[in-house]
Amino acid sequence: MKSFENLNIDPWLLRQCTKIGVLNPTPVQENCIPKILSGQDCIGAAKTGSGKTLAFALPILQTLANDPFGIFALILTPVRELAFQICDQFNVLGKPLNLRCAVIVGGMDMVLQGQELSKRPHIVVATPGRLADHLESCNTFSLGKIKYLVLDEADRLLSGQFEEQMATIFRVLPKNRQNLFFSATITDSLKAFKEIAKTDVFLYETPEEVATVDELDQFYVLCPKDIRDGYFVETIRSYRTKDPDGSIMIFVDSCKKCQVLSMMLNDVGFENVSLHAMISQSQRLAALARFKSNTVKILIATDVAARGLDIPSVQLVINHTIPKIPKEYVHRVGRTARAGRKGVAITLMSQYDVELLHKVEDFINTKLKEYKVNDAEVGKIFTQIAVSKGEAHITLDEKDFFEKKMINKRKKWILGGLDPDEEERKYFKKDLKRRRKDNKKNKDDVVSVDKE
Repeated sequence: MKSFENLNIDPWLLRQCTKIGVLNPTPVQENCIPKILSGQDCIGAAKTGSGKTLAFALPILQTLANDPFGIFALILTPVRELAFQICDQFNVLGKPLNLRCAVIVGGMDMVLQGQELSKRPHIVVATPGRLADHLESCNTFSLGKIKYLVLDEADRLLSGQFEEQMATIFRVLPKNRQNLFFSATITDSLKAFKEIAKTDVFLYETPEEVATVDELDQFYVLCPKDIRDGYFVETIRSYRTKDPDGSIMIFVDSCKKCQVLSMMLNDVGFENVSLHAMISQSQRLAALARFKSNTVKILIATDVAARGLDIPSVQLVINHTIPKIPKEYVHRVGRTARAGRKGVAITLMSQYDVELLHKVEDFINTKLKEYKVNDAEVGKIFTQIAVSKGEAHITLDEKDFFEKKMINKRKKWILGGLDPDEEERKYFKKDLKRRRKDNKKNKDDVVSVDKE
């Protein structure tokens, strides 16, 4: 294996790497760093947890040290928490340079961010939406002289979800820049970029056929759809008997479900914190800090926590439902079994999810094993779980938890040329019908369990 010294990394950066315990380059670093230092555009695809951030941070900092000016590099990422994490890594490595790094994300004060941008920081790490807002609302800073553009989690940034914001940003960027795109998976968008790029693009893709690491043990729990949460809690209880102190990350598919399940778990004795888009940025950062510091051992989150976040001590990842897109499964389970450590991933599935499971297995080229859960124990706890979940729904309704969500929906309806009042009536009518159906199911399930 090559050392960082063999990659022509400057001595001062080698010392910084040693201080943080990074002694030898990973394959993505070994392959990409020399190409980036030589001035080539680069697309790097490697498993999550393989060290992609250092693959672009080290050459950027080395080049910056030779010719410091601001704003030198722009790094775009789809997730706010990932932006803070990237900035932290730049600050640690760039300390000898007195590096100035700005994080520009939603949920924070725009005026303070504008003042920070006007001071011309060396590195700007941003989410596309908030950066586009700044570009459209003020002219106190310029991105016209950046040397590097980095897209971290590039597959998601180029998937179309951020199309308008990315177009706004690209309009103000210089043509003469180095493009560095990194992701855990190669997509058609990244392949298309390589084909249309005017310059020679270096493409690195991890050679392994398996998309998840060997240190990860992957299981599924087969459970009836209507009593999924009973199996969910029993899965946690069962795992806790084997590992009482291990950190657990739980992924769900909506903000509402995230908050409800978090409240339910706290009520039945599993202390946890939640991370999703319906809470403030300060609450999100605080929850993540408590989990990273092992103050709280369980984090329940939407896919905002699925990508790139470096939490090395996670022992178990639970998928409350199977992701509809197999690559999202890869990102989720990549939160454990990092840097050579062992990890476990357990996915809950009903009889209706078999096809989704097969798609995931085909994508990762690995067969999931069944994780046995005691059905009798599920029956004993299900009534308590159903009641706790119902109370959580009532509490959220009383707190107007979804007011922010409705404001955002009304904005989208207006932009789409629809009548927001009419659309809101339709939405609540549909939601009421669905909730009545869910309540009837819960009552029927409680009765059937009590009879047994």
